Amino acid sequence: MRFLSRLAVLLVLGAVAAQGAPKVLCSTFPVYQIARNVMAGSGGPAPTLLLPATMGCPHDYALTPQDMAKLADADILVINGQGMEEFLGAPLKRANAKLAVVDSSVGIKELLAYSHDDGDADEHAGVNPHLFVSPAMAAKLTLNIAAGLAKANPAAAAVYQRNAVAYAAKLDQLAADFVALGKRLKNNRVVAQHGALDYLARDMGLVIAGVVEAHAGQEPSAAAMLDLIKTIREEKVGAVLTEPQYPAKTGQTLAKETGVATAIFDPAASGPEDAPLDYYESTMRRNYDTLAKTLGEK
Repeated sequence: MRFLSRLAVLLVLGAVAAQGAPKVLCSTFPVYQIARNVMAGSGGPAPTLLLPATMGCPHDYALTPQDMAKLADADILVINGQGMEEFLGAPLKRANAKLAVVDSSVGIKELLAYSHDDGDADEHAGVNPHLFVSPAMAAKLTLNIAAGLAKANPAAAAVYQRNAVAYAAKLDQLAADFVALGKRLKNNRVVAQHGALDYLARDMGLVIAGVVEAHAGQEPSAAAMLDLIKTIREEKVGAVLTEPQYPAKTGQTLAKETGVATAIFDPAASGPEDAPLDYYESTMRRNYDTLAKTLGEK
């Protein structure tokens, strides 16, 4: 009976703590996965996801009434930043003027501009927001998210910090492995699906000779295809890398026309609704194996 009484007290205290903890909403799948790792065991409600987990990067997304309801119900919104969430804008204030926003990219200085386009400078102005594809940058996002959540919820700050340090260490090790692989590759020149790989390419010394889609989601013109074929041949590109979030047909056509290998590189921009906590690491390990196999090692 005494044990049951103590258990009842603990359950009540846990319920009170959960009720007092803020509701955390994450804009995209990558920051959602990081937030889940940071918040694990903190005692409050688990973070939720604004956009569908299977969606990928929301370059041309428009908020739905269901999205507005999620925003209205949240206390904290964790975002990727650097223009990834342009679809929020004014609707965010209309949905919830008191919503605290945690920008995971705040203070990070090692940013890249889009380096591949089709001559339309206005379409590609600004920073490349795909920081999460680089494990080294994802580690920085992790620490930023933990700091932002701790500020909004000081009661769980110690848990957030402990989790973030441990998770960032895993990501840093993963980053080091990619850097080491980059030094061993026989061919480090690739054509990518779009601008998602730029940060990882910088980390490991990959040369992105061109992209299939200068505008994400927009197939290249016939002239652009001819230019890519010429580039692949002249620069002796080792592989055309497609992404599971986009149709692979164009990349496969390029590979067939030029005789180079094609492979799928998953930037972990999307995933299953019930993804495990280590989904990012396991996905990037598969990418590691793909690059090693496709481009060859010395």
